Amino acid sequence: MPSVRLGFGLLAALAAGGAVALLGYCVYLDRRRRRDLVIQRCQRDQRRAGQPKAQAEARQLWDPAKEKLQEFFLQEVQMGKLCLARGEHGMGVEHLTNALLVCGQPKELLTFYKHTLPPEVFQMLLYKIPLICQQLEADMYEQKYLKDYPD
Repeated sequence: MPSVRLGFGLLAALAAGGAVALLGYCVYLDRRRRRDLVIQRCQRDQRRAGQPKAQAEARQLWDPAKEKLQEFFLQEVQMGKLCLARGEHGMGVEHLTNALLVCGQPKELLTFYKHTLPPEVFQMLLYKIPLICQQLEADMYEQKYLKDYPD
């Protein structure tokens, strides 16, 4: 039995010594890395290269194009509500469809429309969506054709 304890004790001492040696080597490499001028220069260059990216990301947070798109979305929703309130269901559905096309989350907007619009108006909206998408695709194809083949 004493030899087993001695074996475990020796194994534990070797493991502790190995852990201390590994920790010491890590500290040595860290000090060496911090004092190395080449590594410091590379880190400085990486920080400087990362700064324009951060500035570009900050510019993307405020995008005038997105702001105009949001204004258009709100305008179309308001016009659609106004037309529906006046009883002009066709024009109201057209404005709501335009708002749906520029919306960032069309599924949520459709769910909202389903719960707030009268059923017949919602059915008109669902019927109108594929027609508007086909018209949009045709317009995009025409613009591409005009770009590729100017007069």
